[in-house]
Amino acid sequence: MIGKILGNRYEIIEKIGGGGMALVYKAKCKLLNRYVAVKILRPEFTSDEEFIRSFKKESQAAASLSHPNIVNIYDVGNDDDIYYLVMEYVKGKTLKQIIKEKGPLQLEETINIGKQIALALQHAHNNHIVHRDIKPHNIMITDDGRVKVTDFGIAKAVTSSTVTNTGNVIGSVHYFSPEQARGGYIDEKSDLYSLGIVLYEMATGKVPFEGESPISIALKHIHEDIKLPSEINKNIPKALEDIILKATQKDQTKRYNSTKDICEDLEQALKQPSGSFVKIEDDDDSPTQVIPAIKDEDIKLKNSTYERKNSQKSNRTIMWSAIITAFILALIFTGGLFYLKKLFIVPEKEVPSLIGIELEEAKTNLENLGFGVEVAAEKNSDQYKKGYIIDQEPAAGKICKEGYTIKLTVSKGPKLVEVPTFINKNINEIEYLLENAGLKEGIVKYENHTLPIGVIISQSPQARKKVPKGSEVNFVVSQGPRIRFILMPSLVGQDINSAKRTIETSGLKLGNVEYRFDENVQKDIVISQSIKAGTEVEENKAINLVVSKGPEEVSQPSEEEELQMKSVSFPLFYDQAKQEEFVLKIVKIQNGISTDVYSAIHHKSKSGKEKITIKGRDKATIEIYFDNELITTKQIDFETGKIYD
Repeated sequence: MIGKILGNRYEIIEKIGGGGMALVYKAKCKLLNRYVAVKILRPEFTSDEEFIRSFKKESQAAASLSHPNIVNIYDVGNDDDIYYLVMEYVKGKTLKQIIKEKGPLQLEETINIGKQIALALQHAHNNHIVHRDIKPHNIMITDDGRVKVTDFGIAKAVTSSTVTNTGNVIGSVHYFSPEQARGGYIDEKSDLYSLGIVLYEMATGKVPFEGESPISIALKHIHEDIKLPSEINKNIPKALEDIILKATQKDQTKRYNSTKDICEDLEQALKQPSGSFVKIEDDDDSPTQVIPAIKDEDIKLKNSTYERKNSQKSNRTIMWSAIITAFILALIFTGGLFYLKKLFIVPEKEVPSLIGIELEEAKTNLENLGFGVEVAAEKNSDQYKKGYIIDQEPAAGKICKEGYTIKLTVSKGPKLVEVPTFINKNINEIEYLLENAGLKEGIVKYENHTLPIGVIISQSPQARKKVPKGSEVNFVVSQGPRIRFILMPSLVGQDINSAKRTIETSGLKLGNVEYRFDENVQKDIVISQSIKAGTEVEENKAINLVVSKGPEEVSQPSEEEELQMKSVSFPLFYDQAKQEEFVLKIVKIQNGISTDVYSAIHHKSKSGKEKITIKGRDKATIEIYFDNELITTKQIDFETGKIYD
């Protein structure tokens, strides 16, 4: 599978994991030039058409989820009967690996991870998606401590199709809810049970139930109570233990109603680790008591005694009753009626709107109306500043008696997150870092710099600073070095040394220097330059020069050399001549030296062709000109007499 390209886009690089359903590979997306994780279904699942349809449907539904604590799904496809799911590549470890390495986690770490899992589930549940397979293996912890939950929607595809066909329960039985083990109705509370088991394992380092087979473990989930976490780890505080016990109730109705409720209790557990604020429903409202049987003799004896005592007291009772009645009537007629009315009839008032008001102002308003005040909770809020009211109970407009206590929820201000380091990273590759940190891209400015184009020079706020979640980070990005343009000087006519100095002092570079013979230009004088004088040119541009070697010294060959030369005849075709009369010139080029070996006036012959003979040694290039217009070029080997085009 390594090296295979799926969908003409995803190149498989290496295997990074696997489970009962699929194998997971790291891959490179050739279209977007980024790393992704590709989950490839095992062959036993791909033969079930109903499962494949459900798998596609549920994966596409899960792809609609967008949350910082959920692994994004990018694509679903198949290639040559290979069904695959393309997901966000998360660099980090699974929660299972971390528990194996560390053992029981600290309270703060357990609660922090638990809250992030719950927030991911809350987003999924709000979108009517139940995970069904929450376990540490499906929870990634990034290098910067962020939780990423994966495999949303896939467990449902398995449950609705493959389980029916095989009769087996597929998944992680150590984290199953009792209703999953029974094959009963599964809802959001089933995910909360699995979350409770994950919290149990983080707090103790162990799962609550072990067995020789998956069936035996499933039966324990149905029938047996979990062992108290504090019996395994004595350092577990009461609040966390109560949260775990409530989440793992066998009866779905006795668990948390929503992920929001468990999040609130987890937050409270950090403030009150030993608190008793978690409410777990008992099976009975009151304990059963043993009442002893009553005998007939006891009843008769008590009746006779009662009648005797009653007859002795009846006269006294009548007398005192009359006195008390007269006293009460006297009080009523002397003003007691108004006192009693004031004592027993409490005025009622309307509860004012307090949301968005500062706490001290809200207290003053309530106390002036005769209400009591209680700060019930403090929560982060992106909408309200620290110290302002974000919720109240009862709501504004309700009618309550004086003295009633109004419960207030006060803002702790926006949740603060740490700004990562973006300097020296490419501006096009920071989206992932921003999303993980809960931040947004702000103003991006570009400046000239020695760093490559696109690399971040500076950021604001600075790295490691705590800022409200959702804050913008502004960047200054390199657009490469500043380019300075220079007006090209004229170098033609200067000697080569002067030209070099002019090039250097102008901020340019000397390129190639070619030397040529020239009868009209003195030796070492610049004949031409690669860029025309007066043209704007970039700083440090290389300038090529052609420099004169002076007139070519052509010496007459000696008699001995003349004897050693050989003659070669080659045909000329006059149909290329434009005039009836024209100048025929032949130039021999040998060892880089050009020599005119023939020049004469010719007339077009009737046959249209003629042979010309020239002398020479070794190999040479022959150029033939009609009226100074190059007609053809030949390669001649004087030793063999052969002519080549």
